[in-house]
Amino acid sequence: MAASAQHVGPTSEEADPPECNRTEPNNDPGTSESESERLEEDAEEEEEPPGPKIRETPQDIQLEAIANTVALHPSRDVLVCGDVDGDVYAFSYSCTDGENRELWSSGHHLKSCRQVRISADGLKLYSVSRDKAVHLLDMERGQLVSRIRGAHGAPINSLLLVDENMLATGDDGGTLKVWDMRKGTAIMDMKNHEDYISDITVDQNKRILLTASGDGTMGVFNLKRRRFELLSEYQSGDLTSVAVMKRGKKVVCGSSEGTVYIFNWNGFGATSDRFALKAESVDCIAPITENIMCTASMDGYIRAINLLPNRVIGCIGQHVGEPVEEIAKSWDSRFLVSCAHDQLIKFWDISGLPKLSVDEYRKRKKKGGRMKSLTKKALGDNDFFSGLVEETEKKEEEEEQEEGDDSDSDSGSD
Repeated sequence: MAASAQHVGPTSEEADPPECNRTEPNNDPGTSESESERLEEDAEEEEEPPGPKIRETPQDIQLEAIANTVALHPSRDVLVCGDVDGDVYAFSYSCTDGENRELWSSGHHLKSCRQVRISADGLKLYSVSRDKAVHLLDMERGQLVSRIRGAHGAPINSLLLVDENMLATGDDGGTLKVWDMRKGTAIMDMKNHEDYISDITVDQNKRILLTASGDGTMGVFNLKRRRFELLSEYQSGDLTSVAVMKRGKKVVCGSSEGTVYIFNWNGFGATSDRFALKAESVDCIAPITENIMCTASMDGYIRAINLLPNRVIGCIGQHVGEPVEEIAKSWDSRFLVSCAHDQLIKFWDISGLPKLSVDEYRKRKKKGGRMKSLTKKALGDNDFFSGLVEETEKKEEEEEQEEGDDSDSDSGSD
C-alpha cells in the first residue's frame, strides 16, 4: 500500500516564515498519484446527499392578492383559489419540501372572485364574482368553457353545486337562484332575504336547500317543488355560514357575533340550542365528522368544535391577526386548508380529529387560559415552542383532573 503524502515544513533558517494553512509543494509524482487515488476512493465512499425534506403538512402557498375562497379537488392533491383581483389559480400540493406547484391561472372575471367550487368528478370548476357572472372552466387546463353574464342583478356572493347539472347562487341583495347548467337558465329565482346570502347548503337527498343571510335568518327552499318554504326567526347579528350535521338531524349556522345557532331538522323556525364562542365571529364552517366541525373567525383562529355536547376541542391553527375567509377539507380528510387576509394558503393536519372523544362533563378552565393546541403549528410554526405548549397543556389537564368540576353548563367557551 502506498504511503500517504506527508506535510513538509520549513527546516532551515532560510525557509520562509510560517503562514496559516500554508502547504509546501510536493514534487514526488508517485506520492501525488497515490493521494489522488485516495481522494477518489474517499469521494466514492461518501454518503449520498440527503433527499428532500418530508413535512407533516405542505408548505404555505404565497399569493399575490387576498384569496376570498378555496376549494379542494375530490380525488387529487390539488386546490383552487379565487382572489380579490378576480384571478383564479390552481395548485398541486405536497408534503415534499418545495414540491407545491402552480398548475394554471385564469383572469376571466372582471372583479373580485367570491367563490369557487369543483364538481364531484373533478373535471369542472365553477366560479362566481362581484361582476355578477357565473363561469364554468375546464379543471385540467383552466380554460373558460362557458359563462353566464349578468346572472344576477347584484354581485354574487355564494355558490353551491347541488349535483352534476344543478347549481345554486346567492347575491348581495338576498336573491337565490338555482340553475340548470345543461340549458344555462335559472329554474328558481327567489328573493326572500333582506340582505346578502352568505352561504348555501343542501341535504343529502338534494331536496331541501338552506341559506344563511346577513339579515340574521336562515332560509328554507324546496328543490323538488321549486318553492320557498320559510325563514327562521331573526338571530343576533349576520348569519355567515350554514352546515348540516349529526347525519342530517341538526343544522348549524355561524354568526358575526361569534355564536353557533343549532336547529333541529324540520324545526327550522326556531333554534333548539346555541353555543357562544369566545371568538370575534364564526365566518365559515367545515364539517369534519358528524359531530366535529372546524370554524374560522375574523380573529384569525381556526377552532375545532364538538356538537352536542357543545365544546371547543381546541385550536387547529391561525393566521395571526388576519381574518380567515374560507376553510375546506382535503379529499382524504388529512388536511384542513385555509385562506386569509395575509395572502397565504395554509395547511393543517386534522387526521387525528376523528379519533377525539369529548366528555359529557365540562372541566374547569383557568381564567385567561389559552385553547388547547391540536396541531404542532396551531400556535406557531416553531417546533420548540409548540413542544413547550404541549407540555404546559398536559400539566394543566392534570391539574384540572385533580380539581374536578361538577359544572355542566353550555355557556361560552374559547
